Amino acid sequence: MTFTGSNILSVNQFTIDSIQTIFEIADRMQPYARRQKRTRVLDGAILGNLFFEPSTRTRVSFGTAFNLLGGEVRETTGMESSALAKGESLYDTARVLSSYSDVIAMRHPKSGAVAEFAEGSRVPVINGGDGANEHPTQALLDLYTIKKELAYHQQNIDGMHICMVGDLKYGRTVHSLSKLLAMYKNVRFTLISPRELAMPDNILEVMAEAGHRFTVTEQISGSLDADIVYQTRIQQERFSSPEEADQYRGKFRLNSEIYTKHYKPNTVIMHPLPRDSRAEANELDNDLNQNPNLAIFRQADNGVLIRMALFALTLGVADQVDRYECEVNWYSDKRNV
Repeated sequence: MTFTGSNILSVNQFTIDSIQTIFEIADRMQPYARRQKRTRVLDGAILGNLFFEPSTRTRVSFGTAFNLLGGEVRETTGMESSALAKGESLYDTARVLSSYSDVIAMRHPKSGAVAEFAEGSRVPVINGGDGANEHPTQALLDLYTIKKELAYHQQNIDGMHICMVGDLKYGRTVHSLSKLLAMYKNVRFTLISPRELAMPDNILEVMAEAGHRFTVTEQISGSLDADIVYQTRIQQERFSSPEEADQYRGKFRLNSEIYTKHYKPNTVIMHPLPRDSRAEANELDNDLNQNPNLAIFRQADNGVLIRMALFALTLGVADQVDRYECEVNWYSDKRNV
């Protein structure tokens, strides 16, 4: 694909080659993310960070990624703090706010809303999550994490076995990740969820058409022999009421005992975060925090690298980053991470 000036709206845009390009650029962003160096390649550029749905990691990592490239960030958070609350259309909002920005990252609770916004935008738009639909940058950082974690164990994505656990119906991260994994060879999926929260048929069709094997089940049992276990949160915001979501909260938990019983000693543990640590949910127990296979924080760190790469590519500066670098003149432990 041609990145410069392009919107990033769906994982359907990507090919194996374009994914490899993103990952290569992400690797080159490591010294800047670790504060070993800094770059001003986007000096004077402005990111419009529009988050009309609650977010911590995605919103802050988009802003951090842009700042690390030397750009500035302007934020709008919450529907109530924008003109959308006054009835303004997404098209009108896009026409105005894109004139103030050089690129826009956007999250919206309605499926398809980011693509609708992009139709009115004068600058590239990157989808930070649209309802239960897609989360392409999360899928890319997840895939990047999987690639790096498997490489540590001398494994590849081709031929891997992944267990996806929890809310697979509304979990947009597993929808997008599944589509990316379907591009690879001989991937085996075990999909564990309550029947009411099973993976949507259209995602299963993508897996089947690509020739991958998948198992759909409502329970964790036996030796799962998985290379990756990807745990998801019950997406309370997608249900009609908190009480409806409560029916499923805590159904599938992962702790040291369950991990030891059902997974291999080197199974990588992933979660898109936030993990619900309330007692009634406790979906990913704190007793796993010292497990070296817990990759959730490495996963979050990788989000900055992937988003830096996407900004550099969409704004056409990926080959200029090192030309604008300079020394870091403050102390940071991140230099030695």
